[in-house]
Amino acid sequence: MYGTNADRTHRGAAPGARARFVSGSALLGAAALLLTACSSSSSGSSDSSDSSDGGSSDGNALKQRPKAQAPYWVNPDGSAAEQAEEYREGGKEEKAALIEEIAEQPVAEWIGTEDPEAETRALTEDAEKADREALLVLYNLPHRDCGQYSQGGAGSGDEYREWLGKVIDGIGDRAATVVVEPDALPHLLQEGCTPEEFHEERYSLLKESVEKLTELPHTKVYLDAGNPDWVRDPGGLVEPLHRAGIEAADGFALNVSNYQSTTSNVAYGKKLSAMVGDKPFVVDTSRNGNGPAKGSGEETWCNPPGRALGEEPTTETGDELVDAYLWIKRPGESDGTCKGGPKAGEWFPEYALDLARNADG
Repeated sequence: MYGTNADRTHRGAAPGARARFVSGSALLGAAALLLTACSSSSSGSSDSSDSSDGGSSDGNALKQRPKAQAPYWVNPDGSAAEQAEEYREGGKEEKAALIEEIAEQPVAEWIGTEDPEAETRALTEDAEKADREALLVLYNLPHRDCGQYSQGGAGSGDEYREWLGKVIDGIGDRAATVVVEPDALPHLLQEGCTPEEFHEERYSLLKESVEKLTELPHTKVYLDAGNPDWVRDPGGLVEPLHRAGIEAADGFALNVSNYQSTTSNVAYGKKLSAMVGDKPFVVDTSRNGNGPAKGSGEETWCNPPGRALGEEPTTETGDELVDAYLWIKRPGESDGTCKGGPKAGEWFPEYALDLARNADG
């Protein structure tokens, strides 16, 4: 079951810190803004009902969002769902209602390393049973996150390839949307982050991931491209995206685990799209309801106060270049051990409550 603390811990080791930098053709910001966390529909149906409910092993169920609005699966065993139930059992109805604003939305599952094939198969099978598709994130490249809060990843390129193969076997012919390796490309541009001798390997691994995932019959693939306040000149990402296989991908992803506004992401994404063959893109709106925090350093990216939930996940964006607004970073999970938070990716209920309260305010 995917609601256990152990599973949440290893799956939630999502991106740690995203730093801005200056490098070659990229025109970049001046303060640290670091990323932290840490397919096509199988049926083709466009029904707008929400009659299909996702089940769980303990009988708890959450109603799925209308498929025409958000075809992604709502996991009834997620951290937010468990927290809401705990609050209700303790008579804390107001808190439960706030956390349910997160629990009722489809959020991405960050695939872990313990048993990636079984984990991915279980997620995609549960999504298929609910007539929805799984939303997944790959985050296991060697030398990830510049040694910051979410450092780690596979021990070698071959280890990563083995892990990727198991994830692919777990997806199979079921519907999934996959975001590939947040931070990976911008970190290659960041001086002193990823050692030069590993750059070619990273490009190769990213390209292999994109190409192998797109061979699956019902999988959409989006390659991460940072956010507007990281590589400020989108032209700096053009060559890296091409080397990483953007031609084969369905598009690129922006703002993963960050707080930049939807408006700024869409404007940035359109500029970048025009440079990479008019590829569409998705935007992580999970915590950008109040935009980025003021200040510099960790104040702007590590559990910053005053942030809010953003637009609900949907494919109805009103813009043909924006495939979806997604909750890729799972709201309520810590950015790292700052401001009273647990380590990156672990559940942080106080922060989850603040995100929901601020969105309602």
